[in-house]
Amino acid sequence: MATATARKAEPAWLPYVQIARISHWVKNVFVLPGTVVALSLEPNLWNRLNLLIVLLGLLAVCLIASSNYVLNEILDAASDQHHPVKALRPIPSGRVHVPLAYMEWIGLMVAGLWLSWQVSLPFTATMLALWVMGCVYNIPPLRTKDVPYLDVLSESINNPLRMLAGWYLTGVTAIPPTSLLISYWMVGCYFMAIKRYAESRDLDDATRRTNYRKSFGHYTEQRLLVSIMFYAAHAMLFFGAFIVRYRLELILSFPLVALVMAQYLALAFKHDSAVQRPEGLYREPALMLSVACCTALMILLLFFDVPVLHRIFVPTVPVQ
Repeated sequence: MATATARKAEPAWLPYVQIARISHWVKNVFVLPGTVVALSLEPNLWNRLNLLIVLLGLLAVCLIASSNYVLNEILDAASDQHHPVKALRPIPSGRVHVPLAYMEWIGLMVAGLWLSWQVSLPFTATMLALWVMGCVYNIPPLRTKDVPYLDVLSESINNPLRMLAGWYLTGVTAIPPTSLLISYWMVGCYFMAIKRYAESRDLDDATRRTNYRKSFGHYTEQRLLVSIMFYAAHAMLFFGAFIVRYRLELILSFPLVALVMAQYLALAFKHDSAVQRPEGLYREPALMLSVACCTALMILLLFFDVPVLHRIFVPTVPVQ
């Protein structure tokens, strides 16, 4: 009763802000590695870096992401009613006028692309691709969200698109190393598959799982764990390919990268795991400490040379 009373008292505009998921903007921190890597590979870019352009670009990414979130909220409303928590979202609970929500979806996209145009053409193309992938993921008949494995692959493509966005914020027009983009994509798949695994464990009724997410008609805990292993292996193999060719010093970060991945997987075995709501992961102090240490070390290794590593890992030729 208290909850219902509180909802009646909320401003009419508040649910429209909620479906834009501004709290999820923290995920756009994944844009910054693209900027950092570009600056480390081409130090001359520091002279051309424009802080205002970077801030405009980050806001554009946030607006495009919110446009995709609004579309997701609209089209997932029916299935969200089968989830114990998501059923309370603004649209399933009847607090949003859906035609207005569609207008919000388009308005956020237009604003995001207009800001993107102030940055550069490659950046605008990247933002358009990010928005289009949101449509592919959510809108029938494609709606890759309902297709096993393709749901993880298509949603996680946002990871390399965010890296591309950060890369282009520096003013560079070349494409970043393909090995790094694939690794970034597979890391996103790893995280997303773990989220699916945690959701599957909490929705223990098979009918309820399938009503909530159609891909759960195929997924089992075993299949999800196998896919997690597949994505993790791909991510690290391509990351290894990148560091061998471009930045050998990053090999020193491997233990911390592995620790973060192991800790993240461990969280999936908890009831109502934080991996189901990544924007709330800051409440996991052990994981946050590992992420902070790993991030700091990787940034350091991107800009400071360790000559002894190049002597240790020099290719050897067998004696004839």
